[in-house]
Amino acid sequence: MTEPAATIKAKTAKQAASSFAIPDYGIPIFEMPKIGLPNMEMPEAFREMAEKGVAQAKDIYEKIQASAEEATDLLKNAYTTAANDTTDYNRKIIEIARTNAHAAFDYASELLGVKSPSEFIELSTAHARKQFEAMTAQTKELTELAQKATTEIAAKTWRHVDTKESRKVT
Repeated sequence: MTEPAATIKAKTAKQAASSFAIPDYGIPIFEMPKIGLPNMEMPEAFREMAEKGVAQAKDIYEKIQASAEEATDLLKNAYTTAANDTTDYNRKIIEIARTNAHAAFDYASELLGVKSPSEFIELSTAHARKQFEAMTAQTKELTELAQKATTEIAAKTWRHVDTKESRKVT
């Protein structure tokens, strides 16, 4: 019932050595027949047609590669411009936030010195008017920055795309 230790070691070694081999299930292994192709001369017209096809394929590949490189450069420029303009826009937002925070603190400190309700209303009205004018100017600045970014991207990136040359099929 029990196998000797030497037999178990031999089986284990055999399994470890052939762990990547196909297991033997008693199925015969067939090899592919080796068929020799006859030496045959290609007709000259066929050879010329094949050479023209290869030359045409190379030419098309080169055109596709040049177009892909140009498209990559256009996208790279667009993303660079967008990133720079986004940075400018974010800086302007931070500047606006700082200005508005200073105005709020100044307003709060002025409120501490108010002596009467009429002075409170006068101060509040003046502050509201000043903040509305500031908000209008800030909105205008942000709109101009956004339009500048959009115009730069459109002018730099896509001005060459819609030309007669780009629609030409060769």
